[in-house]
Parts: sequence; structure tokens; C-alpha cells
Amino acid sequence: MTLIKINAITVPDGSGDELARRFAQRAGAVDGQDGFEGFELLRPTDDRQQWLVITRWRDEDAFQGWVNSPAFAHGHAGASRPAAHGGPVSVSSELWSYEVAGGSPAA
Repeated sequence: MTLIKINAITVPDGSGDELARRFAQRAGAVDGQDGFEGFELLRPTDDRQQWLVITRWRDEDAFQGWVNSPAFAHGHAGASRPAAHGGPVSVSSELWSYEVAGGSPAA
């Protein structure tokens, strides 16, 4: 069963384009990870400041394999630096975990 991980990232006004740019620079970085099924970065279309990073995984073990991988560590290496020097552009984040309980088939 597919496991959905959603990272809800709070991004202050004016920082969203930088967040999107950084994700675009790392496009494909997770694609070869065992158990990885898909990725989406969702930009809010209303006044919210929460961007959603949605990933799909075969199971929790596959997700944990990614989190504990050198590639994950490399992609998150600037966390202690200021945003202007490659550090985070977000002010907070929250990780949510879901499994698919219903829906319609993909077209």
C-alpha cells in the first residue's frame, strides 16, 4: 500500500520563489531511491503560507531509507546557514503521514 508523506512548510512572504528554485535544482534527486513512487511541490493559491511537499513511498521502510541516505543528508546540508547563504527559507515545517484509504483510479 502506498504511503504518503507530506511536509507542510511555512514559507514567509517573498521566499516562495526561492523555495521553488531550490526544489527545481534538486529535481530527480530522489527518483532512484528504492520504494520511491512520486513527488509534488504544491504552491498555495490563497493567502496561506504553507507549501506542501508530497512524496509517495512503497512503505515506511522505503521512506526511512531515503531519510537515512547520504543523498537526503546532502540535500538538507544547509539547514544551519542563513537563507541568503543556502540555509532554510522556511520558518517551520511539519511532517504528516497518510496511507491511501480510497479514491478513483488514475486516468
